[in-house]
Amino acid sequence: MSLMSDIIAKAKARRMRIALPEGSDERTLRAARILTDGQIAEIILLGQPDKLNAQAKTLGFTLDGIEIVEPVTSAAYETYVDEYVQLRQHKGMTRKEALEVMKDTVFFAAMMVRNGIAHGAVSGAANTTAHVMRAGIQCVGVAEGFKTVSSFFMMILPEFRGEHHVPYFFADAALVPNPDASQLADIAIATADNWKALVGTDPNVAMLSFSTKGSATHPDVDKVIEATQLIHARRPDLNVDGELQFDAAVIPSIGERKSPGSPVAGHANVLIFPDLDAGNIAYKITQRFGKAEAIGPFVQGLNRSFNDLSRGCSTEDIVNTVAVAAVISQAQA
Repeated sequence: MSLMSDIIAKAKARRMRIALPEGSDERTLRAARILTDGQIAEIILLGQPDKLNAQAKTLGFTLDGIEIVEPVTSAAYETYVDEYVQLRQHKGMTRKEALEVMKDTVFFAAMMVRNGIAHGAVSGAANTTAHVMRAGIQCVGVAEGFKTVSSFFMMILPEFRGEHHVPYFFADAALVPNPDASQLADIAIATADNWKALVGTDPNVAMLSFSTKGSATHPDVDKVIEATQLIHARRPDLNVDGELQFDAAVIPSIGERKSPGSPVAGHANVLIFPDLDAGNIAYKITQRFGKAEAIGPFVQGLNRSFNDLSRGCSTEDIVNTVAVAAVISQAQA
């Protein structure tokens, strides 16, 4: 069974409530039908019921069994407006402004997640990443113990070291341009926890660098070393080591030679890159040259699962992202 199939099976075993704010988007409507029929998640569509039902009918299906919420007619609308004013009063938010903000389905969905009405939300098919992340940070909030909202990719290699469909998690490859040591520690801890939730095995976390155990000296290496020390202090339960070069992290013979006795070298499955340049380039090289499947990015570091999509996403992308959001929500519940 592939990792994605396994994640969908986990989602089905304990169905979570996932809000889809972009109900008027055709891809979202189709995904809602697939997710509901497949019993992958309990879907809450946001939008005007009459319009969404009519749109679905023209596409050849119904929205039977799917809850539809229109923000301005919802019983929670005024409550969310008042709560949002409280959350943003330090920024000068007025009730008049909040009334307009809560008409936005992405922000309304974020408040649903904040209040536990939905376990998570997935949007971005019709909204920018900046807009989705603004709603997530302002309404859902950053997770306790974290200061950094980041992302990870699930990379599925077709073959590696004689095994097929081999998963690795890459972070951060989408959001944080130049993390400091504390942010890098946040990224590593969040990614490790998501590996455990989604894959089910223990994460082996490699803090990557152009140096392995002092083979080079540079402030960039010092940052990775400091981040590794911070992780050991915060989460001594995690199997993490650094600084490690990529080959030392994933090739047993090289890991043994360059970092003998390391608990991670040669066996890493979670790869933490020192900055966004390295992470983004690495995932694209792995995808294009290595023919790997790149699934994501998935947002992490928020109080609850609140994910962003590419505006070029497919219906299948939405289905897969909802399944991942559901399984992460299971771990958070």
